[in-house]
Amino acid sequence: MTEKQRFPFPSAAQDAEAACLVAGGTAQTCSSSYRLAYADTEFLLREELRPVRLQLELLKPDLVQADEGISSTVVIFGSARTPEPAAAALQLQAAELAASAAPADSAARRRLGIARRVLANSRYYDEARKLGELITRETLASTKCDLVVITGGGPGIMEAANRGAMEAGGKSIGLNIVLPFEQLPNPYVSPELCFHFHYFAIRKMHFLKRARALVACPGGFGTMDELFETLTLIQTGKIDRVPVLLMGADFWRRMIDFEALVDEGVISEDDLDIFQFVESGEEAWAVIKAAYGF
Repeated sequence: MTEKQRFPFPSAAQDAEAACLVAGGTAQTCSSSYRLAYADTEFLLREELRPVRLQLELLKPDLVQADEGISSTVVIFGSARTPEPAAAALQLQAAELAASAAPADSAARRRLGIARRVLANSRYYDEARKLGELITRETLASTKCDLVVITGGGPGIMEAANRGAMEAGGKSIGLNIVLPFEQLPNPYVSPELCFHFHYFAIRKMHFLKRARALVACPGGFGTMDELFETLTLIQTGKIDRVPVLLMGADFWRRMIDFEALVDEGVISEDDLDIFQFVESGEEAWAVIKAAYGF
């Protein structure tokens, strides 16, 4: 049954098209006040319309994912600055040359140290790529679940996870966001599931709305923000418990002293059970499968 058959009213698209067919311009029909409100971009961008834009940003990705049959996801977070190992090796070579050319330059020495750490951490690019591939390949072949890889849609670890999903022949989701500097979606996100956000809060809601697991690879402020929001929501019972996996125990224990938080009395010892450490894509996928019995 078509929309015309279900409802006696014309659709919004039909009315918008009809509004453009007004013959001849008059002072009245050329006025901005005469534009249909939902077709008036200038009106929609007014400060007073912020609540409406928030609602639209919540609705659009939700409706598109429903149309695409996405019922559950696995969230993979991590640094946008973690390149694949080959690129990290080239960065290290450049840093070594710069440091050797200026041995007294403390800034060059520090950049060299950072480049060494970036190369060491680039293994997580490979692990995220493998995890995206494992999830997608196994779920495509199974009728037991509908887990779809979802990332922030950018470079680094996000790119790796989307890349693994694409290489396995499946779809994956990217939730990109408008930033003061240019950031394009990585080329491995399924185009029909590539979303663009203005509001961080709505974006984070979409990360978790269909999530059945979350895997956090080493990352910076953004990764920490997304991780701690998830931990807080689980701790406070605002969302159901799902597997939260921190990939790379050495990194996470160095960055966050979870035991100290217990010792200070600001979290309980039971809160340490909200998450667990893993070291590889294979281990992460095994934990997720065990949690859901498949």
